[in-house]
Amino acid sequence: MIAVLDACVLYPPALRDVLMWLAVVVAYEPRWTEEIHAEWIRNVLENHPDITLAQLERTRCLMDQVHPKCLVQGYEAHIPELQLPDENDRHVLAAAIEADATVIVTFNISDFPRATLQKHGIRALLPDAFLEALFDNDAGRFLRGIQRHRASLKNPPRTAAQYLESLSFQGLDRIAHSLEAHTDEI
Repeated sequence: MIAVLDACVLYPPALRDVLMWLAVVVAYEPRWTEEIHAEWIRNVLENHPDITLAQLERTRCLMDQVHPKCLVQGYEAHIPELQLPDENDRHVLAAAIEADATVIVTFNISDFPRATLQKHGIRALLPDAFLEALFDNDAGRFLRGIQRHRASLKNPPRTAAQYLESLSFQGLDRIAHSLEAHTDEI
């Protein structure tokens, strides 16, 4: 599954980390653009003065190493033909078209009308629904990614129960619930 990650799902570090670890184990193929990077980085800097541009540039570089095709280029030609409720979101759909993505992962579902996306074979999913689809598609691979993510959390480390609680805290209730039966695997 190829998925374009909207800036709003890359903004929260905990969600961004989950998405990156799942990409590392190839549960899906992530895509974004320099414009998407610029948007989430700009918003983090505006809202978190304790975080530096250098820190976010390091994160950006690490993200760009997650998959060889993660950075979409050449999408701009699609933008003029696209109609969305918010013109500022056209670049996200354009990137999805150029990347041959089937999914846009976003919190802003209403900004990506189903009828418009269907013309391109794309659907918009909330992060929780996207994670559930990945889990349903390949539970073993998904669980390996989640286990690796939880193992990477060292300050402080988290038990499986604490990890699931943190997913719920991020609004990922459905996937947290689905994972309750797999605590020994995460």
